[in-house]
Amino acid sequence: MKEICFATNNAHKVAEVQAKIGSEIKIKTLKELGCTADIPETAPTLEGNALQKARYIWEHYHCDCFADDTGLEVEALGGAPGVHTARYAGDSKDNNANIEKLLHELGGQANRKASFRTIIALIEDGKETLFEGKVDGIITKERSGTEGFGYDPVFQPDGYDKTFAELPLSVKNSISHRGLAVEKLIAYLNKQ
Repeated sequence: MKEICFATNNAHKVAEVQAKIGSEIKIKTLKELGCTADIPETAPTLEGNALQKARYIWEHYHCDCFADDTGLEVEALGGAPGVHTARYAGDSKDNNANIEKLLHELGGQANRKASFRTIIALIEDGKETLFEGKVDGIITKERSGTEGFGYDPVFQPDGYDKTFAELPLSVKNSISHRGLAVEKLIAYLNKQ
């Protein structure tokens, strides 16, 4: 069975990808790899951060791996928070503070268009490949829903009248930025 490391400490992400990828490929966690380092994410782009994390694993452990980075890009804010999505309101990565700052920054702005983008960087035998998933929508004026995490209570995807936090997880995963990027990764791995 092929093994590949997912450079994340998020157990939910690992379980989600393993469920989608099936039994042909085993996803190894950083813990299983013996990696306890705080892998740097200092690049100015989502692509750069995903590659930085994957390259760290490849260089230190020499195993096939992939990493992701996700950003919320709000048109009226010039693409912010973008690469700073998780730390928009500070290094504590406080979801509530991030949402409060976003809603404050947008204020009464009429243009509330936004996109979530996920980039996955795969390194297999030293070869780098990138996959992108993107979902367009709007930032609502107030929070709604209790599911999900991050900005889900204020992101309403195009074609839906509910936020990510109000949609059933199965629906969110089928249309989400991460879900789309993971599908592209799996299609690529299954062709190998």
